[in-house]
Amino acid sequence: MSRTLVAVAFMVMALAQGQANAQVARVEYHPFNSITLSDAEFLTGKEGRPVTLAGELRIPRAGQEKLAAVILLPGGGGMGGAGGMIDEWSRELTKIGIATFAIDSFSGRGLVSAFGGKLGRLAMVFDSYRALELLARHPQIDSGRVAVMGFSLGGIAALRASVTRFQKMHGPQSLQFAAHVAFYPGCDTTFRAGDDVGDKPIRILHGTADDSFPIGPCREYAERLAKAGRDIRLIEYPGAHHVFDAPVYREQRVLSAPTVGYCQLVEGDEGQILNRATEQPFRFGDACVRKGFTLAYDEAASAQARAFIGEFLSATLAVK
Repeated sequence: MSRTLVAVAFMVMALAQGQANAQVARVEYHPFNSITLSDAEFLTGKEGRPVTLAGELRIPRAGQEKLAAVILLPGGGGMGGAGGMIDEWSRELTKIGIATFAIDSFSGRGLVSAFGGKLGRLAMVFDSYRALELLARHPQIDSGRVAVMGFSLGGIAALRASVTRFQKMHGPQSLQFAAHVAFYPGCDTTFRAGDDVGDKPIRILHGTADDSFPIGPCREYAERLAKAGRDIRLIEYPGAHHVFDAPVYREQRVLSAPTVGYCQLVEGDEGQILNRATEQPFRFGDACVRKGFTLAYDEAASAQARAFIGEFLSATLAVK
């Protein structure tokens, strides 16, 4: 998809935003160059296919002041998936004076969703680094106060963008995220040097009843990093399911998409993702893959998460 078509698509979407963006000073739509990489290509540094993506930048205040920003990464259902939480969180963050840049990692690649492995788990890590480069050039964004926050598949990317090895391979020189926030991510894959992360704070928000990406592997991951002296914290919400922060799922729903959250995966030679149980390359036909998981809003957990994120990002990004 050309840069022009991507920009036009976002302008059309802007007409539908209307009242949703009334609280911000300005909304901008920025195309940017990225690369579509399989997980093996990402892990081995091989070349992928160039692609033009785009993102929506919401500026909360007019003026010359340099603002903090958060890059938002959607889940596997795309920009409108998981109850439209990208828009919900954009509103939440701009209310407290933080600019948001919501990345559409799907449309430019001709995808509606990433379910079933249509997009590699690490592709959005690469996208987030390119978005950070873009924001660093924006006259109203403070490049030293840009965090990344993702949901589900996007949460995996937000989490793994902290890995030192990945930053060196694919990240922008002299730039790094000020914080990494992952909502209900999968922590089931063990990468080489995956526990070697930067010194910026990492926060994981997860429901204990999540049957898409069970919380257990994230507990183990957070414990390992904490013992190594990293600034990481897992915030658990008892009884909360996947997308517990999405009000559209006040009525619980079971999504019939596959989930690999019950698999134990490990990086093998040449960047292959192996199923630890079979010691063979992972396939969506493996026995550990389950079909169907619960989406359910939890009002108490959502309120607590919003309060936590507001306080955490305001302090970490020095929001005035």
